[in-house]
Amino acid sequence: MTNEKGQIIMEHLNSLNHALQPEYWQSVSRTLLAKMLSEFMYEEIIQPDVISQNDAPPLYHLSLPEGIAYRFAAKPRLFNSYRVIPESIQRGQGSDWLPASNPFQFVLDVHIAVGMTAETTAHLIKELSNTLLADAHINAAKENQNIDWLTLDYAHLEGEMEGHPWITFNKGRIGFGYDDYLNYAPERKQPVNLTWIAVRHDRAQFNSVAELDYSTLIQEELEAETLAEFEATLNDQNVNSSDYYFLPVHEWQWQNIIIPLFAGELATGAIIYLGCSRDRYLPQQSIRTFANISHPKKRHVKLPLSILNTLVYRGLPGDRTVIAPQVTEWVKSICDRDPFLSEECRLILPGEVASINYDHPYYAQLPSAPYQYKEMLGCLWRESVLAYVEPDERAITLASLLHVDGSGQPFVSRLVAESGLSLEAWLDRLFNTILPPLLHCLYRYGVVFSPHGENTILVLKNSIPHRLAMKDFVDDVNISRHPLPELESLPPNLKAVLLTEPPEGLCQFIFAGLFICHHRYLSDLLELHHNYPERQFWTQVRQSILNYQQRFPELQERFELFNLLAPEFTKLCLNRNRLLTYGYADDGDRPHAAAFGKVSNALYEVGEQNRHSSLVIGHL
Repeated sequence: MTNEKGQIIMEHLNSLNHALQPEYWQSVSRTLLAKMLSEFMYEEIIQPDVISQNDAPPLYHLSLPEGIAYRFAAKPRLFNSYRVIPESIQRGQGSDWLPASNPFQFVLDVHIAVGMTAETTAHLIKELSNTLLADAHINAAKENQNIDWLTLDYAHLEGEMEGHPWITFNKGRIGFGYDDYLNYAPERKQPVNLTWIAVRHDRAQFNSVAELDYSTLIQEELEAETLAEFEATLNDQNVNSSDYYFLPVHEWQWQNIIIPLFAGELATGAIIYLGCSRDRYLPQQSIRTFANISHPKKRHVKLPLSILNTLVYRGLPGDRTVIAPQVTEWVKSICDRDPFLSEECRLILPGEVASINYDHPYYAQLPSAPYQYKEMLGCLWRESVLAYVEPDERAITLASLLHVDGSGQPFVSRLVAESGLSLEAWLDRLFNTILPPLLHCLYRYGVVFSPHGENTILVLKNSIPHRLAMKDFVDDVNISRHPLPELESLPPNLKAVLLTEPPEGLCQFIFAGLFICHHRYLSDLLELHHNYPERQFWTQVRQSILNYQQRFPELQERFELFNLLAPEFTKLCLNRNRLLTYGYADDGDRPHAAAFGKVSNALYEVGEQNRHSSLVIGHL
C-alpha cells in the first residue's frame, strides 16, 4: 500500500468515524422516521387512527400485523398534510411501548401491511441506509460550521442543500460506494476537474443554438493549452482531431460505465481518452450538473451519471439531449417577444445551448432495453445564471429557503432580517416574484416549467426577492394537450419530444411542483420558527394569483381551463411510486409520479374561509 493510498483510506475512516457517532445516527434516524410517517400519511400509504383529538397536536395510532403498533403526535396541516413530532414516536409490541427512532425496523414492520414486495423492501432499505449515511455526514459537518450565509455564492450554496424535502429516500444513490460519496456528493463540496474524451463525428451528434458553433464552444470551455494537449493526444493516436468532438464525462461514469460498456468503441478508436481540463467544478443539487467555480459565468455542464437516485437513473435521454438547444431557442423566443415576461418580470432563462449525444452501438438497436442503457453518454452545456444577474443582484436556489443551519436558524430568517421588511411583506415579494411569470407562461402560452426547489432560482436584491430564473427546459418543460393557438407554430420535431398534459396535468407542475413540493414545507418552517399562520401564508399565495388574473382579465377562459384555485387536485405521490406502484423495475421508460386519490387545495380553502368571514362581518 502506497503512503498516498494509505493516507486516503485514513481520511475516509476519519470522516466515517466522525459522522457515525451514536448521537448523530440517533438524531438523523428519528428525523427520517418522522418524515416517513408524515409523507406516508400524506400519500395514504398508511392510515393511522386518531386516538385523541383533545391533545395539541392530536395523537395517532397505527396498527400493524403481529401485534406491532406505532403511536405518535402529528399536527394536521393544509393539503391533507401532517407534521409528525419526532420525539413523540413510540413502537409497541403487546403491552410494551418504547421510544422509536429506527426507520429500517419501521419498513420491516409495515411492508406487508401496505403491500410492498420483499424485493422492493430490500432495495428500499439500501436507499434509506445510503440516505441516513449522508444525513449523518451532513449533521456532523454542521457541528462547527461557520458560514456567512448572506454572502455564500450560488454554487457553494447548492452544496449546503440536504436533499428532496418530500422523497424519504432522497440520497439513495444506488451505484455509489463510500469513496464515491465522499468524492462526488454535492454536500461534500469537493471541487473536481472534468475528465474529457474524444468521440468520432460519425458516432456522435452535436447540436447548438444558432449563434453558437462547436469550435466556439470548445474554445470557450477549454484553455488553449488544454486544447493543444488534447489535439496532441489524438495526433499520437494517428487520427485527425477534426474528425472528433471533445466531450466531458463524469469520472464515475468513465470508470463504471464507459470503460466496461463502451470497450469496443475504445478498441476501435471511436472513443479516445484525453485527460482532465484545468477549470474546477462543483457538483450541484442534481449531482450530475457541475458549476464552474474557476470562472463562475462560464456554462454549467450536465453529464450522465448512471446511478439510481430519488426515482430515476440520472442519465441523459438521447432524444432530449439532441433537441435541447432547439427547445432553449423556442422557450426563449416566447419570453423575448412578450413584454410582460421580458421587460416587466425580466425573467431569466439559463438555457441548454449546446449538446453532444452518443448512443451505445447495441443498446440503441434494442427498442425495449431499460432506459438507463439509452442515457449513458452525452453532455449538455447550460448557461450560468451568473452570466445574467446584475452586480447588485444575488442568485440563490429556491431550495435554500427550506434550509436550517447548524445553530437552528433558517436561512430565510436571515434574509428577512437583512431585508428590513416584515415577514409578511417579504413573502408578498416572494410570491409576486415567482408566480407571475410562471402563471403567464401557463395561461398565455400553455407552457409550464417544473418549478421545484432545485429548478427555480430566486434572484435577490438587498436580500429581497427581485426576479425569477428558471432552468432545465429539455427535461421539464411540458405543453398543453388541449389545443391552443399559441402552440400551433411549435416545430414538429419539438412537438414529438416535448411531453403534453391535459389541463389539470399542466396545472400540477405549479400545484405539485411548487406548492406541494416546496411551499408546503416553507409554510411549515415559518410556522415552527416564526409562529407565522399557515392560512395567512396560503392567503398570500392565493392573492398573488388573483393579482395576476386581475392584471390580465382577457385570459379569463384560460383561468377557468387551468384552474389553480379548484377545490381539489389529483394527488401525485413520489414515495408511493417507489414503494408500491413502480418499485425498482428496470423498464424501457422513466417512471412518473404515481396518482392516488385527491388532495384538498389550500388555495380554495383559504378563499372560502375568507369569503365566509367577509359574509359574517357584512351581516354584523
